[in-house]
Amino acid sequence: MQGHDDKRNLGLARPGTRENPTVVLGAGPAGLTAAYLLAKRGLPVVILEAENQVGGIAKTAVRDGYRFDLGGHRFFTKAKEVDALWHEIMREEFLERPRMSRIYWRDRRGRAKFLDYPLRGPDVMKKLGPIDLTKALLSYIWAAIKPKGKEETYEEWVSNRFGRWLFNQFFKSYTEKVWGVPTSEIRADWAAQRIKNLSFFRAAWSAFFGNRANKVTSLISKFNYPRYGPGQMWETMTDDIEQLGGRVLLNHRVTKLEFEGDKCVRLHARDEVFEASAVISSLPLRNVVGMAEPKPRTEVVAAARGLRYRDFLTVALVLDGEDLFPDNWIYIHDPKVTVGRIQNFRSWSPWMVPEPTKACVGLEFFCFAGDELWETDDDDLVQLAMRELEQLGLARRDQLEFGFVERVPKAYPMYDGEYAERVSTIRSWLDGLDNFIQVGRNGLHRYNNSDHSMLTAMRAVENLVDGAEHDIWAVNAESAYHEEETQDEKQPYIEAPETESMKEPLHS
Repeated sequence: MQGHDDKRNLGLARPGTRENPTVVLGAGPAGLTAAYLLAKRGLPVVILEAENQVGGIAKTAVRDGYRFDLGGHRFFTKAKEVDALWHEIMREEFLERPRMSRIYWRDRRGRAKFLDYPLRGPDVMKKLGPIDLTKALLSYIWAAIKPKGKEETYEEWVSNRFGRWLFNQFFKSYTEKVWGVPTSEIRADWAAQRIKNLSFFRAAWSAFFGNRANKVTSLISKFNYPRYGPGQMWETMTDDIEQLGGRVLLNHRVTKLEFEGDKCVRLHARDEVFEASAVISSLPLRNVVGMAEPKPRTEVVAAARGLRYRDFLTVALVLDGEDLFPDNWIYIHDPKVTVGRIQNFRSWSPWMVPEPTKACVGLEFFCFAGDELWETDDDDLVQLAMRELEQLGLARRDQLEFGFVERVPKAYPMYDGEYAERVSTIRSWLDGLDNFIQVGRNGLHRYNNSDHSMLTAMRAVENLVDGAEHDIWAVNAESAYHEEETQDEKQPYIEAPETESMKEPLHS
């Protein structure tokens, strides 16, 4: 997606040179960041949000006093300006929390084991046992010596580097749960973005003989987190925007974007029409193209319609008794159950769970909006979640007090075989616009974590107000580094695909 004429990122109409405000579409992390920074500069801004709550897919749901984080969000980043903004917003409400996440995996005898996440070579080698270790070693050697050929898919990319056995054990099942398609249909660039290199022999040596070089990459042991969940940050940011003179309008779903020449001049939401000097949009590309009037070129419309998204739902269960595990979350690599990940909300913050004698966990099920799982009745989903908890050996049915369901549409933009070409086609239209900027995860159709989504908004404001020339599409979308403190970049670990985490920093 290189070689575009980024006209839309250059020489944009400056807010303040017109009477109309900048209109921001979507009150998720990216949209709120853009509005906050514009309001801080004393510029008129209006946010239009379709839902009745701010935060987008990073919001915190609240039911009967129980708070649950949709997707899990660790606030840790190497983007210093994003980290500074987090602390500026949250002030003393930003807690420092211990980090822990593991993978639930069954060996060839069906025994459940917990492995460190991201997968560390020494931990994996110790827990495999001699027979499975031999299988992994032989598979790795074969992958290392055989001709690689062209790597187009996730499956080819991972198998060529780690061997087929390791791929089948630690990548295939969970990845297919997340995306709902075979790993042979996921593009290799997803793997290259999300997985660090693994040196099998260095991992084995470290597992059994120690690391003589003493250059071990350690996972971050702590991260920041709002006292009452990530939603507290977005709610506080909303209050600050309004105190600075901005407007945040909930239940305002945009239905039409009116363009005159290369400018978006009017937006329709509910029964209102909003005149705009400029627009910063975090809406999915598919929606933006579909709402544009006049319609873009036929090939742009076709490309937008072809973009795909993965959705998920969280089933939060309140259980009598102690927490089921100490982790922030565990990844479920067991193909016999549907659940992909389970969060322990108290480990994020004790203020998320109001009753000290109750546990509250969130089971995440990946699906497509409209499919059988998505359309299942909430009570039936609660029973499904409880059955799977019991099947995994993590809880008893008689512990269940009650449960809630929260559905999250368009959570993850899909990296299928045609996505890059489709996004490039849509960009050929967007790059010709003078006052319309896309930001955020779905706004760029890129699996950004929340810190990078916020960074795209920062760059958009600088382009819009200061005449900067940032390429919004080039803002770093890699997430793996968030989980590590690096002393030696070659130290082995494997990062499995995950969901939104701010680290993750954004699991997101």
